[in-house]
Amino acid sequence: MDNVTFTKADFAVFTIEGLEPRMAAIRKQIQPKFHLLGQRLAKELAVEVNKEKLPVHIAQHIRRTKNAPKDTWMAIGGNNRGYKKYPHFQLGLYGTHLFIWLAFIDNPLHEEKMAQKIIEEPTLLFDLPDDYVVSWDHTKEQVIPIHQAELLNGLMRWKTVKKGEFLIGRQLWANDPLLINPDATHHYILDTFMQLLPLYQQAYNVHELQETSD
Repeated sequence: MDNVTFTKADFAVFTIEGLEPRMAAIRKQIQPKFHLLGQRLAKELAVEVNKEKLPVHIAQHIRRTKNAPKDTWMAIGGNNRGYKKYPHFQLGLYGTHLFIWLAFIDNPLHEEKMAQKIIEEPTLLFDLPDDYVVSWDHTKEQVIPIHQAELLNGLMRWKTVKKGEFLIGRQLWANDPLLINPDATHHYILDTFMQLLPLYQQAYNVHELQETSD
């Protein structure tokens, strides 16, 4: 199981009724895959950003007391205590698809300055392929194709509105034949993160400079 993929049974977890039954299936079926895939991806990404390691965080949904989660995910980045205050990579599932994001959510530290840097130097964003999609709210399943996203307007909203967010990446539908092959799945996810890496580094450089000056 060193190289894993996601099967129809994994996506079907989100049809299970009830918080505890669904969480039990997430823990049994999906989280072990997140752990193995996350450790491998984190090592590969750490080499690219000259870090000794990047932490992997697997969503535990501990605040839920009633409603079963409609999605689940892991994050790569941040520090050992958490990831939401930092630019980070996400990999997760809804019942219909796999999502692969570079994410800026829940008011990360130095959000305005990171957004401004991308607005001032948007080339890395505009150079991404047309199969990329954008989300301005991580709690919603709906995404926008990158060429329809009105990026500069969205980035300005992310910068100026307290609840503004920015996620960019790709999706794989649950019935995509690529998911049959673990090697192909891993390559697609890693390739997506690698294409997003310059944008991550652009934002993270701002983040680190602010940490140094504060």
